[in-house]
Amino acid sequence: MKMIQKSIKHIVPKEYNKHERITDYAIGIFAMLPTKNSVKKAIKKELLLVDKQKCKTGTFINNGQIIELISQDVLSHKVFHLKLELVYEDDFISVINKPAGFSVSGNKFKTIANALAFNLKKSEQEDALPHPLPVHRLDNQTSGLLIIAKTKQARIILGQQFEKKEIQKKYFAVVIGKTPKQGSISIPIENKDAFTSYELIKKEPSLRNGFLSLIKLSPKTGRTHQLRIHCEKSGFPILGDKIHNGEKDIFKGKGLFLSSTELAFNHPITKNKLNIAIPYPKKFNTILEREKRRFLQNL
Repeated sequence: MKMIQKSIKHIVPKEYNKHERITDYAIGIFAMLPTKNSVKKAIKKELLLVDKQKCKTGTFINNGQIIELISQDVLSHKVFHLKLELVYEDDFISVINKPAGFSVSGNKFKTIANALAFNLKKSEQEDALPHPLPVHRLDNQTSGLLIIAKTKQARIILGQQFEKKEIQKKYFAVVIGKTPKQGSISIPIENKDAFTSYELIKKEPSLRNGFLSLIKLSPKTGRTHQLRIHCEKSGFPILGDKIHNGEKDIFKGKGLFLSSTELAFNHPITKNKLNIAIPYPKKFNTILEREKRRFLQNL
């Protein structure tokens, strides 16, 4: 991809009379440098200049100096013309309903990341990203809510919220077998703590599997494949899982019956509380009703 460089300038006010390092002064003067750590990273990458000279973390600031932040933007970006369902959008972030069967990002062309520019309005903010970027992941076969950043500051703050586990997510899944009415799972994944709670919504008899259950899942941590692994290890693997299936019938050709349906988090810029929810996919009820009907027909 081709890159283009542009810069944003800030002039230190004439009345400024503090004895302060650039790492303290520059915090917040550029929207994309909201923390001391982000300022240090910009200095390390030689993207922060003082009077057109590369600075160091120990550089002190004086009045009248010109501080310049160089940013690199992507000039060309391949766009995947896939229509996406927009659940929320403003000038800073968006939330989409990711369809199953597409990777969020990666080396392939047909990814959600490459389809965002086709679906979202470009941000008018000073620190707008060259193209919108997902701030977390969903498995290829998992559908549901995905948060997108449209500005650099939004991306940084949302990343911090995920690190601090401040973003609450809920999922629906159809699993094989009967589950307790509610429960919690604390099975480590790759030697790291992992916690999930769940609630049984309804169950239906199945000729092929005895029972299928619709459950609501609330992950407290975000390990790779956490929900799929936790369900399998607890004896009720998610329907359609080709890997974590406990060697049970996976209903080939129907996809994975797992969807991210609820998000609760603070807007990275306005700080307003956002509670976003969508229905679980129609195919969840369809498979439950079909299996129930077949069971009753064979009584």
